[in-house]
Amino acid sequence: MAFGNQPTNRPSLGLLSCLLLLINHIVVVISTTTNIHLDLVRKPVPDVPIFREAPEFRNGNTCNEERIHISMTLDSNYLRGTMAAVLSILQHSTCPENVEFYFLWVRFEPQVFLSIRSTFPYLKFKIYRFESNRVRGKISKSIRQALDQPLNYARIYLSDILPGYVKRVIYLDSDIVVVDDIAKLWEVDLEGKVLAAPEYCHANFTDYFTDLFWSDPELPRTFEGRNPCYFNTGVMVMDVEKWREGKYTQKVEEWMAVQKQKRIYHLGSLPPFLLVLAGELKSVDHRWNQHGLGGDNLEGKCRSLHPGPISLLHWSGKGKPWLRLDSRRPCSVDHLWAPYDLYRPNTHSFEE
Repeated sequence: MAFGNQPTNRPSLGLLSCLLLLINHIVVVISTTTNIHLDLVRKPVPDVPIFREAPEFRNGNTCNEERIHISMTLDSNYLRGTMAAVLSILQHSTCPENVEFYFLWVRFEPQVFLSIRSTFPYLKFKIYRFESNRVRGKISKSIRQALDQPLNYARIYLSDILPGYVKRVIYLDSDIVVVDDIAKLWEVDLEGKVLAAPEYCHANFTDYFTDLFWSDPELPRTFEGRNPCYFNTGVMVMDVEKWREGKYTQKVEEWMAVQKQKRIYHLGSLPPFLLVLAGELKSVDHRWNQHGLGGDNLEGKCRSLHPGPISLLHWSGKGKPWLRLDSRRPCSVDHLWAPYDLYRPNTHSFEE
């Protein structure tokens, strides 16, 4: 079931009226959903942060009607990052009204829906349920617990979840900000490939798999005829139809099943993507994934920017910018994320 919002031409309303509209909108959604009680709307959820309303962004004069489809996961723990990511995308888009978001969540969280609806009143978005049971028995323990959450695997199932009219989608993690027009990434020529992403061929590819994998007489042969390079699955352009037709979900699941039998890799959902697609994707300029800003996956130590132009900043790794800023121990790169932070601390202040 999808939950969504489309912009309307409503006249300006007072704060109380807006809140009533939001509540009524959620009640309608909930009333069509089984096993969900209306009192969920009325209960405060202290774990969900409060955000300022984002400004409205309008299309430039050169815009056509082509839609740009973006998918992200949605979780209250990463909601602050998601809000910053959405703001950055809209703020730097020439045609922000053409951007549509498809959020995936594991559990129904009405307060999260309200937060998006009130922070971005004009945002075109839908929310889809990802059934965690699809991967619950397939996930193997990795080096960091956050990587083992079912929602981290939702990107594998985009072709099953997204509506049929979505032929291409940009998948983005929640710990990114975009500082360029997202249309430039959207328009990349896939050249018949199912996936496009920045590749990093200087990285030591062997480190992503265990000695057991490389010593096996059969498993390494999966890379024969390919020039496999590391790529980060937090920024991808996917041909949804080709993914579905090529049964890539099943291919990734097959490697997850091997991992359950014998440990052939360390990191969550990334290695099975590498096993299936490394050396087989369309390479995109590195400017579209300045990754690793969150540090390593164990300690999250500070890292500096890589040389070269930047279109997207990505805090992959353990350290997240909002947590380091709140702890007053930020890394220098975290100050690049801060201007997109819509979080409103729970303190009394006079505004405007």
